[in-house]
Amino acid sequence: MLVVFAVLALIVVLMLGVPIPFAFFASSLVIVIGGGYDYTFLLPYGFSKVSSLILVAIPLFILSGNLMEKAGIGEALVNAVEMFIGRIKGGLGAVMVVSCALFGSISGSGFATLSCIGTIMLPRMYAAGYPRGISSALISSASLLGLLIPPSLNMIVYAFIGGQSVLACFLATVIPGIILVILLSAVNFWLLRKNTEIRIPDKMPLPVYTKELTRRTGRAIPAMIAPIIILGGIYGGFLTPTEAAAVAVVYTVPVGVWFYKGLNAKSFKDGLIVAGTTAGVVMIMLLSVMMLSRLYIMENVPNMILGAMTSVTENTFLLILMVNLFLIIIGMMMDDTSAILLTTPILLPVVIQLGVDPVHFAAIMGVNLGLGCVTPPTAPFLYLGARIGNAPINEMMGPTMWFIALAWIPTLIITTYVPGLSLWLPRMFGFVM
Repeated sequence: MLVVFAVLALIVVLMLGVPIPFAFFASSLVIVIGGGYDYTFLLPYGFSKVSSLILVAIPLFILSGNLMEKAGIGEALVNAVEMFIGRIKGGLGAVMVVSCALFGSISGSGFATLSCIGTIMLPRMYAAGYPRGISSALISSASLLGLLIPPSLNMIVYAFIGGQSVLACFLATVIPGIILVILLSAVNFWLLRKNTEIRIPDKMPLPVYTKELTRRTGRAIPAMIAPIIILGGIYGGFLTPTEAAAVAVVYTVPVGVWFYKGLNAKSFKDGLIVAGTTAGVVMIMLLSVMMLSRLYIMENVPNMILGAMTSVTENTFLLILMVNLFLIIIGMMMDDTSAILLTTPILLPVVIQLGVDPVHFAAIMGVNLGLGCVTPPTAPFLYLGARIGNAPINEMMGPTMWFIALAWIPTLIITTYVPGLSLWLPRMFGFVM
């Protein structure tokens, strides 16, 4: 009963608009007072958990993502991808999806991907006659590839809380991310199949096309080298995730200043401010949720959840489905980082008892929370996509539902019930037996 009151307190204060870290503190306070716990152990426990070097990777990846956005790296990627699939009906939508995947493999951030690729692609799509509703709905979903394609900030947080290998969690989300790229592009083509207002650029003569392809590809090479350095360094054993994040920043600065010429002292300062602010918020959330999760464990919440679920059914297929539904609901209520912080310490022991590999669960959680971020009513990425695309929400709702039904949900089902897809790369690199 005490846990029920704590959860209700968490929901109520969130609905009142209280910042999430303070909502976690409020829920902890209910358990401490109601359970008669000695609160003096909580702060030392929380600080001991957040004093980890791996967490330094979070502000560094945020900084590198912001610097890449301001440097013009995103536009170089878009221009290169456009040469391959931009001259077919609906092709600009596919360009946007692939560009989001490429930029996400550099920045590790969904919001950075949305703001960078969205501001570049949406004006081009509108000028070519693409409907605002479909275009803005597509960028809202595609930008979440930044949460799946490594390096992913959410996977760093999950691995830290769950005691898993960061590298294994990075690899687990690669194939689900590729599946989502394919399905989002396919749904985009299907939605636009009867649209007669889309203007397709004239076909270039072969010599002109070859020259333009060479120029755009050459300009995109420094941007494409970035994920090779970051991920190659990590999986080659030369760099830890934290060191790779630092290398990403060091690489981005000279490339952004001297090659792309979009980075200057002001934009660098702005990037530092954003990274510092975000890091501060994440660290406060980590501190608050570590204390709350410790209390939940002491109150035996994971076993209570498992008992409640098995009282309904003992079918593993249905139990995992219940976990998925719970994660989607949580993802609809709060941002992805807060949802991972809250649910990982509670659900990870539950799914392990159900026979789910913790690395496989990283992929399940990543897809689930991505789905929650575009599922109304909260849907933070959906509303931000509407703002960037200057599109009415009512025009976006229909296409969004199609992207959810035909891309997100199939990806979630495949990721959940075909564990071999998520675990293939971690096994190949020796992280999973």
